[in-house]
Amino acid sequence: MPPAMNSDFCLDFRNVNQLWASILVESLYQLGLRHAVICPGSRSAPLTIAFAQHPGVEAIPALDERSASFFALGLARQHHRATALVCTSGTAGANFYPAVIEARESQVPLLVLTADRPPELRHCHAGQAIDQVKLFGQYPNWQAELRLPDAAPASLAYLRQTVSFSWDQTRFPQTGPVHLNIPLREPLAPLSDPKIEVLAETFNSHDFFAHLVPEIDRLTGELAKLPPWQDISKGIIIVGLAQPEQAEEYVEAIAQISQNLGWPILSDALNPLRSHQSQLPNLICHYDLILRQSEHQQSLRPEGVLRLGELPTSKVLRQWLGALNCRQWIVSDRPGNFDPLHGKTQHLHCGLQPLARKITEQSSPASPQKKQYQNHWKQLEAQTAEAVDLAMTNLEELREPKLPWLLSQTLPEQTPLFIANSTPIRDLEWFWQGSDRHILPYFNRGANGIDGTLSTALGITHGNSRPSIMVTGDLALLHDTNGWLLTDQLQGHLTIILINNNGGGIFELLPIAKFDPPFEQFFATPQSINFADLCQSYGASYEQIDSWTQLKSKVSQLPDHGIRLLELQTDRKADSQWRSQLLTTASQSTVQP
Repeated sequence: MPPAMNSDFCLDFRNVNQLWASILVESLYQLGLRHAVICPGSRSAPLTIAFAQHPGVEAIPALDERSASFFALGLARQHHRATALVCTSGTAGANFYPAVIEARESQVPLLVLTADRPPELRHCHAGQAIDQVKLFGQYPNWQAELRLPDAAPASLAYLRQTVSFSWDQTRFPQTGPVHLNIPLREPLAPLSDPKIEVLAETFNSHDFFAHLVPEIDRLTGELAKLPPWQDISKGIIIVGLAQPEQAEEYVEAIAQISQNLGWPILSDALNPLRSHQSQLPNLICHYDLILRQSEHQQSLRPEGVLRLGELPTSKVLRQWLGALNCRQWIVSDRPGNFDPLHGKTQHLHCGLQPLARKITEQSSPASPQKKQYQNHWKQLEAQTAEAVDLAMTNLEELREPKLPWLLSQTLPEQTPLFIANSTPIRDLEWFWQGSDRHILPYFNRGANGIDGTLSTALGITHGNSRPSIMVTGDLALLHDTNGWLLTDQLQGHLTIILINNNGGGIFELLPIAKFDPPFEQFFATPQSINFADLCQSYGASYEQIDSWTQLKSKVSQLPDHGIRLLELQTDRKADSQWRSQLLTTASQSTVQP
């Protein structure tokens, strides 16, 4: 069966390897690749065939890998765009090393594609198999190993998005080489596989590749040309984790973008937006609860999504975004792939303030459709916030989900607030209400671990003119017991609000909680530590909190020096049940009877 072709695309459905390779090549072509230098070899056969049969890519054969790599480097210098460089497995790729170093040092874009044996043929003395992962050390701008070829739609989307990001990384944050290691199983020849061939009848190539476009020009961190956002009636702005150096400028830029596009803002609590509510009339805090209803998932489906930075924590939001079939743009001035959903995304590398200015220059009055879509979000937000407020106001027992709700309305203005990972992060996203208190959230969400929680909070506090708050569970605090050794060095004040539910509350939210044993001993891992004694050992003040009124009085005004720990002893399982019930009832409050 010849490759499936039309006037725009060249795809090969003869078997899974050829489909995989042809999608890789077609994605690169749509992004702007025009030249590929190909060295001979068996393992790279699917890649060679895909490049050779593509009418829009000049495929150039070259016998010697070292010469091929410098020839590709020369092409890239001439055309100011990456050339693809292809070889088989084994030592072939090692011959590319000098050219990769030169590409890095002289900032020449180069996309190195090394075919490889599958995992089961490595480390067992199979022929022509060496360790090719990170073969070029620190020299590539970016490097990764692709998964094994798979024709599932999610896998093909992953391939497309990873290839798109790889191409992007040959140009950002500076031009240079990128390495993709590509494992392939046999058959390596284009033998027919009926299970794959039948996919040609239903595969929508136009829809699959529509969002892949050549590089948008960049001028000093500013987009020279904006995507067609003004033409989108149903658009949303999603703002995730962010610790901006200049919070006020950050909020103002996002306010301008939202106002001039006429799009609602879905904001995680782990950025400053929720504490600048009056500047953001389109702010949506309870999107997680709103989107738990299937009817809202349908009625709120956007036509375009502008994502600023990393995704919010919400699993519900991520699942909804992953199911959308619309264009998404990710704005970040940081290098990195910020799309774990592998959607129809394009990375725009520009600063937030320049982007806001550009959108303001090209703004137009909001259409009735935009206003209707805005108002739908805002109505659901008001109803959900009212339901959460009612439940929290009536709750007298110490249940951990109420803590972020109370703090959002009680902390002094501009308080630095450090949130430990696991359950406190989730409760903050679900229940932190909007305000104008300008609270400054801090967190360790790079790797999402509980390492160094107390030490990080002390570092945020030291020398800070404003007293700080830390919210943590018992296990996270115990994990960094040596952090208490820093207390004698502290200049400033830290109040630690400890949620002591005697174990890992985050695991109560997972299916494993239903399996005990081994759940309690090996997952919840209760420690039964007396925290009053711990505080006494390190000279920190301690107080047990028995009511919300007491806690409110303790955090509405903060001391100016030292460390104190306020302990809330709660029931882990009861907390989990109450939280689950509230998430359900608050979500259902938006559904018409």
